[in-house]
Amino acid sequence: EVSWPRSKAKFIGELLVPVAPFDQKSGRETWTVAFAPDGSYFAWSQGHRIVTLVPWSKCLKNFVGEGSTGAGPQRLSRQNSEGGTVVPVGEPREHTIDCGDIVWGLAFGSSVPEKQSRCVNIEWHRFKFGQDQLLLATGLNNGRVKIWDVYTGKLLLNLMDHTDIVRDLTFAPDGSLMLVSASRDKTLRVWDLKDDGNMVKVLRGHQNWVYCSAFSPDSSVLCSVGASKSVFLWDMDKYSLIRKLEGHHNDVVSCEFSPDGALLATASYDTRVIIWDPHVGTVLLELAHLFPPPSPIFAGGANDRWVRSVAFCHDGRHIASITDDRMVRFWTIDEKSPKTIAPLINGLCCAFSIDGSVLAAGSRDGSVHFWACPKGIASLQHLCRMALRRVMSTQQVQKLPIPPRIRSYLSYQDL
Repeated sequence: EVSWPRSKAKFIGELLVPVAPFDQKSGRETWTVAFAPDGSYFAWSQGHRIVTLVPWSKCLKNFVGEGSTGAGPQRLSRQNSEGGTVVPVGEPREHTIDCGDIVWGLAFGSSVPEKQSRCVNIEWHRFKFGQDQLLLATGLNNGRVKIWDVYTGKLLLNLMDHTDIVRDLTFAPDGSLMLVSASRDKTLRVWDLKDDGNMVKVLRGHQNWVYCSAFSPDSSVLCSVGASKSVFLWDMDKYSLIRKLEGHHNDVVSCEFSPDGALLATASYDTRVIIWDPHVGTVLLELAHLFPPPSPIFAGGANDRWVRSVAFCHDGRHIASITDDRMVRFWTIDEKSPKTIAPLINGLCCAFSIDGSVLAAGSRDGSVHFWACPKGIASLQHLCRMALRRVMSTQQVQKLPIPPRIRSYLSYQDL
């Protein structure tokens, strides 16, 4: 039995791109949206070759009406957005970057000076990354990866090694400025930006396009997903394959770890989001978008429930999914039906803000839509579980001399 969502998610605003009458076809898609790790900027590929970087606090104030006279959802056009206004020194500035080709993937990376490059015996570098360094990586249609300084909009590095579209980018969250690019050339490439963008390793194993990759919170494991039902887990210390996860029946297009690293969410064209235990490779929960779920033979075909994107909220409790049925769904990890829903036509990607209060979703027309996330107070048990799982694997939890019920809860086996 399927229970319907209890409420409709609150729409708070959108960023629109002016469209010329002749510009109604492909090339305008917002394939990626991202928030800076410190919450200072929001970025999205607004179609064609353009990426726009917007100061997030200013954008959010406009949405909630603190910086405007209007009430309710705000529509902000990005054309001539600075319009000659004076931006105080030290405040984040909006940048529009022309990347030279269609932008498919982008990611923010921040530097921790104490984190050394993995390359040894380096005596000279072109770039010295300071504490306040914030970079934006863009993956392009021509296979290039370009690295930009967020504060100035200046191009720093141009990485050329992929032979096809760079579909996704992800930085290691440990501040090392290790970047992984996922490409339609069936490979993942690992770049050390602290070593002037040196390519450290090529990860091979996918037999078809690689759609997405994601680091675990401690940067030790990388998940990569792609066509042919593939979900791979990689050891990023040894650059070796740990295991393949079997369970999807169609292309897998999106993945993300929970904030404590104990869960992994993957989204597929088979109409499902699967929540895995990445430590042992087991399925903990399936979030179905079609009822009854299609049999494996039909899940491999076209339908109007393809899941395009999945995102984990930073509270570790909420998940968002974007599907072809013109819906955004907000889930909680302890329920098999959506908590709230919202309409979205032609959605492609989504990401939660750093504080987890807002979900951003990009669409095929180059625009971005924003919703307030469902509010709730996490239980003390859940907070303790997240704190413990940040430092303990499932195998370590299973060995704890504690009652089975608590052990099951800490292992997320009660989902």
